[in-house]
Amino acid sequence: MQSKFFAFMARMKFVNRWSLMRNTTTENIAEHSLNVSMIAHCLALIENKFFGGQYDVFKIGMMGAYHETSEVITGDLPTPIKYFSKEMRDSYKSVEKIANDTLLATLPEELVADFDELINANEEEYKLVKYADKLTAYIKCIEETACGNTEFKQAGKSILSELKSFKSESVNYFLKVFIPAYSMTLDELGGRV
Repeated sequence: MQSKFFAFMARMKFVNRWSLMRNTTTENIAEHSLNVSMIAHCLALIENKFFGGQYDVFKIGMMGAYHETSEVITGDLPTPIKYFSKEMRDSYKSVEKIANDTLLATLPEELVADFDELINANEEEYKLVKYADKLTAYIKCIEETACGNTEFKQAGKSILSELKSFKSESVNYFLKVFIPAYSMTLDELGGRV
């Protein structure tokens, strides 16, 4: 069997995010998924090291890498549309499920269950990916606002409020320890490693 799965995944670089807003820097779902993957991995580590979690940090990281797979078929539906109403949200979840199942069906049968575990993850594990997804959206707002793009100012406030509403110790830790550096210039970061 020849599989189309990774040819589809390679198309992530063509799907841009934030389509309803003026961007100083475009972001595609491949770039976004890498950031979500790294931050989800870190959130799982934080949970395990500081708050008694028992997460498989590598699995959580890979779940982040694949969390937008359906969008190579559906495109990126802007958040205001996706969450316009419960009916829209539920309908889009159904469309995402169909797209994910379509993609999984392109894999060799022996690999489907392993990828399904990453793409259609259980809620307990997936919540860290959702948190990481929101953190990357907040980071995008910080970066855009730092470039003088006020288009992202209100979105940043709304997303920060949502992040705080999660009442997640790992999210709060990440906000306190890692987020301040996103406002720094290269010189402020130390320039050289």
